[in-house]
Amino acid sequence: MSVYGDYIKSVIRTVRNWPEPGVNFRDITPLLQNSAAFRKLIDSFVHRYQELEIDAIAAIDARGFIIGAPLAYELGCSFVPVRKKGKLPFKTISETYKLEYGESTVELHSDAFRPKDRILIVDDLIATGGTMLAAAKLIERSGGLVVETAGIIDLPELGGSKRIREAGHSVFAVCSFTESE
Repeated sequence: MSVYGDYIKSVIRTVRNWPEPGVNFRDITPLLQNSAAFRKLIDSFVHRYQELEIDAIAAIDARGFIIGAPLAYELGCSFVPVRKKGKLPFKTISETYKLEYGESTVELHSDAFRPKDRILIVDDLIATGGTMLAAAKLIERSGGLVVETAGIIDLPELGGSKRIREAGHSVFAVCSFTESE
């Protein structure tokens, strides 16, 4: 967790019973609206990665873009979007993964990375880990090396961070929430 983790967590709004009864939605909108909190959020990532050799930030569609772009700027590396299927205009590679009910697909431009590029994957939330693992597979298939997977929030009770670690990837989250919080 980040040195700012408790502060960041205090700014995130919990919307109970949304989008359905029994679900606690972790809303990052107040975090984005608060300029001091947003700066501390980006600084949390910058401080963690500033001394590592990162060639690119692979940010997951769409909320990962919010932190991925300023982080790439601050680290002086490239920004690569990992998009939902059908959103990229050039030749792509894709990875399909299972959801609770059905499946989804993410894509990456086939020329997004050079072999051995060191890539940091970022998203807003680590829940079941499916999207993050699909992005990692795309990066590895393209010849890139996943340095770490990172999110603003980890929901460890949903098992995603554990699944990501079991797949051999390191995980970082600025803060985490249990279901009861």
